[in-house]
Amino acid sequence: MSRGDVVAAARLWLGTPYRHQAATLGAGCDCLGLLRGVWRTLYGEEPLTLPNYRADLRDARHADELWTAAERLLGATYSKPEAGQVVLFRLRTTLPKHCGILVAPDRFIHAQEGLGVIEANLTDGWRKRVFGLFEFPETTRL
Repeated sequence: MSRGDVVAAARLWLGTPYRHQAATLGAGCDCLGLLRGVWRTLYGEEPLTLPNYRADLRDARHADELWTAAERLLGATYSKPEAGQVVLFRLRTTLPKHCGILVAPDRFIHAQEGLGVIEANLTDGWRKRVFGLFEFPETTRL
């Protein structure tokens, strides 16, 4: 599997409406649901069952679970942003609470409340919130 496969799988989700805790192509997903759906496209079954989580940032019960799951299931990368990488973002917190998939070093796909799954620029505002970059398992260069 290549990073190009990751990008192609993510682009299938463009236009999917935002739905908290959902992960169904065309019907609805949140940011984590987007990653779950891309995972299923690439590998089949999801590797774990997710607990319920709140849509807001005050949910302290699962504060570090996005980061922990990324470290466990994805390969961390410490290089510059590249297409096909998973990007975790901090949003008014010290730990990541949002995620997306890079489709170019300066563009990413993510699910945003009110907009659904969109492709957006990785602006300076987003760049300063980047918590980490990760690889889907066994990805190779484009």
